[in-house]
Amino acid sequence: MSPVRTTAHRTVLAAGEASEHRPLIITLFAVFVAATLVITVWAGRQTKDAADFYAGGRQFTGFQNGLAVSGDYMSAASFLGIAGAIALFGYDGFLYSIGFLVAWLVALLLVAEPLRNSGRYTMGDVLAYRMRQRPVRTAAGTSTIVVSIFYLLAQMAGAGVLVSLLLGITSDGGKIGIVALVGVLMIVYVTIGGMKGTTWVQMVKAVLLIAGALLLTFLVLLKFHFNISDLLGRAAENSGKGSPFLEPGLKYGATSTTKLDFISLGMALVLGTAGLPHILIRFYTVPTAKTARKSVNWAIGLIGAFYLMTLALGFGAAALIKPDEIIASNKAGNTAAPLLALHLGGVDSNWGAILLATISAVAFATILAVVAGLTLASSSSFAHDIYANVIKKGQASEKEEMKAARYATVGIGAVSILLGALARDLNVAGLVALAFAVAASANLPTILYSLFWKRFTTAGALWSIYGGLATAVGLVLFSPVVSGKPTSMFPDVDFHWFPLENPGLISIPVGFLLGWLGTLLSKEEPDAGKYAELEVRSLTGTGAH
Repeated sequence: MSPVRTTAHRTVLAAGEASEHRPLIITLFAVFVAATLVITVWAGRQTKDAADFYAGGRQFTGFQNGLAVSGDYMSAASFLGIAGAIALFGYDGFLYSIGFLVAWLVALLLVAEPLRNSGRYTMGDVLAYRMRQRPVRTAAGTSTIVVSIFYLLAQMAGAGVLVSLLLGITSDGGKIGIVALVGVLMIVYVTIGGMKGTTWVQMVKAVLLIAGALLLTFLVLLKFHFNISDLLGRAAENSGKGSPFLEPGLKYGATSTTKLDFISLGMALVLGTAGLPHILIRFYTVPTAKTARKSVNWAIGLIGAFYLMTLALGFGAAALIKPDEIIASNKAGNTAAPLLALHLGGVDSNWGAILLATISAVAFATILAVVAGLTLASSSSFAHDIYANVIKKGQASEKEEMKAARYATVGIGAVSILLGALARDLNVAGLVALAFAVAASANLPTILYSLFWKRFTTAGALWSIYGGLATAVGLVLFSPVVSGKPTSMFPDVDFHWFPLENPGLISIPVGFLLGWLGTLLSKEEPDAGKYAELEVRSLTGTGAH
């Protein structure tokens, strides 16, 4: 057995296979799952109509919604993927943290308030206000489901990696079983609890995640006597890369292709948040636009503090764990944060097992809360946009609509389990960046044109959504993410011809260009009166639900 495998095997043994640690690990997971199910059942009993199911009755305060937004946003990618990217690539890995945080300024300045004022439950509500209902709602629903499934892939992959490490599961069948378990839990959360249950689970999870990251950050800094220079120096030395580990270019500077990939990633991260369906629907859960603004301010503060701590997590893992050990445990580095907890407590000690179990339970909580939010966004869009307004032509009752949302939840859960099983070895931060690229290509151009461009037409909306969606998804399918590399979804085949791992550089401009072109080429006359109504409503909140 090679030294790399021996090290990884020792870590996995200490993490999960020692019989005295396994009961503790299983107990912590069971306690969290039971607690969240109790919250979900409690919230489900208070869910009486569509406003409760889709928007939590619009009863949440700015702080509560800000906490839930940050819980929704700080996903497995934030906790597992970014820590892994920094641990393996140093400075370049931290670019994910910067991109995820800066993106909130776009959401705050351009989208949060007008969207809250203009819509009711989904993104399709905003677009359909001044355009032809059926085609636009169909497009918005399709886009929402595709973006949500891309994002769900990352969470499922993170869950498989995490629980496999904890319980010492090495077989592919075992990992697929874990992905299926997460899928079943998320279906239960959404079908029973709706938006109320999901929001409370996200709030609890945000508190746990920030507390867990704070604990690890404190322990890492304590290990290096609060000397950040020593921490960074040890990380550079232990990485085997030396000073380049702390400089730009290790991942995104070697060739012109990787430099373009960096620009593409930056565009996707910064512009994607404002088009993510599960984030957009959070603005509908508050009573006023002012509260929506407050909730984004709270979210920026909480998320900013968390992303600063990812520096300590990533560089702490690089300083204390050999990169070979991280890679042997998971090719994409997704286990760096749990392994850091294990090393801080002591690999062969009870404290190490307790810390590992606690941090992993927090990460698992993160995954469950985010998948519930994503599933709710996509099932709501299917039920409200496609079923109620397209198939039933606006004639569906609230009861029928909520029933359709629950059926859609089961269907979306099944697709996510299947795709999540295939994506289990990909870096979760990279997978989330793909979801951001698809959202920025298909959703953002249409939302911005609809809110701020008087001439925008139904044809422009359809060109933008379907064109941006097809370009982004098409380029991903023929990129190194899917085939051609050891870390690809299908590593044994190679049919990629698009060189970049993130399509944002091409697909985002295409989405904006097609929206403009489709509008110019269409013979449809935009309804000036409807646009004037939407403008007043989006800016003032007059007539908002």
